[in-house]
Amino acid sequence: MRIGKIHRVTGETDINVKIDLDGTGKCEVETGIPFLDHMIHQLASHGLLDIEIKANGDTHIDDHHTNEDIGIALGQALAQALGNKVGINRFGHFIAPLDEALVQVILDFSGRPHLSYDLLIPAQRVGNYDTELVKEFFAALANNSFITLHICQLAGVNSHHIIEACFKAFARALRIGVEIDMRRANEIPSSKGVL
Repeated sequence: MRIGKIHRVTGETDINVKIDLDGTGKCEVETGIPFLDHMIHQLASHGLLDIEIKANGDTHIDDHHTNEDIGIALGQALAQALGNKVGINRFGHFIAPLDEALVQVILDFSGRPHLSYDLLIPAQRVGNYDTELVKEFFAALANNSFITLHICQLAGVNSHHIIEACFKAFARALRIGVEIDMRRANEIPSSKGVL
C-alpha cells in the first residue's frame, strides 16, 4: 500500500496529513481555510487520492503559515508514499479547463525540487483566501515531495476558475505520474537507476 502519514508541529501550526495514492477520491479535510479545503477536495477527487488533513494554525493572524505548512506536510506525505518510486510512470502532464480558464501542469518525480509558476490571477482574494498563497502552497509541496513542477496558465480571467483549473490539472498530472507502468513495474524509471 502506498500511503504516507505526516504529523508536523511548529510554533505556528499542528498538522496531520494522510495520503493514499491508490485511493478512490475520498477526502476529509479541515484546514481552517475554506477555499483551500475546496481545492484539496478537487485534488483528491480528480487525482483518485484518499486524503485526510486536520490542521490547526495561527489563522487569526493570516492563512500564510497554515497554507504553507499544509503544502510542506502534503509534499512529505507524498514522498513517503512513493518510497523509492519503483514502477511509477514518473512523468505526468494534463491540461484542465474550467469554463474560460485553461491551465497546464507538467511534473516529474525527478528527486530534484523545482517550481515554475505562471498563473496570472487577477483578484487578490477569492472569498477570504489570499491568491498569493497558491504559489506558496505549490512551492512548499514541490520542495518537500522533490518533484519538478511546471504550472502554466493558457487562458482565463476569473480568479476562482484559474485556481481551480490549476488544482484539477495538478491532480490529473499527479495521478498519471504515480500510476504503475506495468511494462517496468519492478524498475526505477531512470537510466541512472535512482531517483
